[in-house]
Amino acid sequence: MISPVYFILVAVSLTVVGQMLIKLGLNSLGNVDFSKGIFSSYITIFCSPHVLLGAFLYSSATLLWLYALSKVDLSFAYPFLALSYVLIILLSIWFLDEHIPFLRWVGVFLICLGVLCISQS
Repeated sequence: MISPVYFILVAVSLTVVGQMLIKLGLNSLGNVDFSKGIFSSYITIFCSPHVLLGAFLYSSATLLWLYALSKVDLSFAYPFLALSYVLIILLSIWFLDEHIPFLRWVGVFLICLGVLCISQS
């Protein structure tokens, strides 16, 4: 039987990749003008293949998350979501050319330490 932790980690990874694809899709659209109407703006956004794929992955992550939560305590599973902060920072550097200040790296280290502690309980 596959460990629920595997489903948690895959769900977190799919969430992160989904968010990254959504951001890349939004960046490719430029400045979306919401003053022309919220409905037409969202139609424009969801016509982006990156946004669509990102939303699909994000939704898929929810299905895996539901399965994992049926197997473990929420107080065990939920802290793993903090890993998404770490992964987003790494992907933002590689794919979005973002600069990450030192203090944010300190926070990433503390998050990793916290998740490690929780995973051992």
